[in-house]
Amino acid sequence: MRSALRWGPGIALLSVPLVVALAGPWLAGEPDPRGVPYGSGPLLGTDFVGRDVGEQVLLGGRTVVVVALAATVLAYLAGTPLGVLTAMTGRRWLDELLMRPLDLLLAIPSLLLLILLAAAAPPGALTLIVIVAVINMPEVARISRAAALEIAARPAMEAMRLQGESRWRRAAGYVGRSMLRTLLADLGVRVVGALYLVATASFLGVGVPPDASDWAVMVDRNRTGMFLQPWAVVVPALLVVTLSVGLNLLFDGVRRHREEAT
Repeated sequence: MRSALRWGPGIALLSVPLVVALAGPWLAGEPDPRGVPYGSGPLLGTDFVGRDVGEQVLLGGRTVVVVALAATVLAYLAGTPLGVLTAMTGRRWLDELLMRPLDLLLAIPSLLLLILLAAAAPPGALTLIVIVAVINMPEVARISRAAALEIAARPAMEAMRLQGESRWRRAAGYVGRSMLRTLLADLGVRVVGALYLVATASFLGVGVPPDASDWAVMVDRNRTGMFLQPWAVVVPALLVVTLSVGLNLLFDGVRRHREEAT
């Protein structure tokens, strides 16, 4: 009962945008012929070029969700081992060699870095995944390093070393498991940050065509006619907000459950 109360709101909020994003392309069916721009014909009316808003909502979420989740996973796969490595080696020269270039990336505003990287790379979803992962990876590495430094200094680590445990077993078996609580707390914020970057990139036309079926593109292209057709802006914006809030609530519930279990 307590688990349901803890995770229920997050799952409830998360399920709606996820179902729309992942199952939407199958539910949309064949595209309808274009009508009058900002018209009131279909259920939610038409957008700035006369396309069915409901159909565009069903088609426009998969890119945002899949790219954000894939970029977050890639950022953790690259940043977490790097942070653990610098924390466990104890060699200052290696720490400086690996972490100082990441500090330079952190000093550049994420939006500016997004535009610079996108301008130098071919457009496409894969490019956007790599760019968002590169932007998030330095922060993931920093958080992982900070968490691993405290864990690596515990007496248990020295005991495992004296017992002859391999470096891999100490890093993955003890440090990695002990970091899970910190990483879970960061994961919700990191996914929301990736959603923000992906939506911003789509809003700016980076990585997706200007007429693509995409929630952020819908908000950008229809905002000038918001008072004529509010659903074309309100519905995709609400789905992105609901997805972000639901993810944070869900990860908070998982973190609290682990804290109570330990």
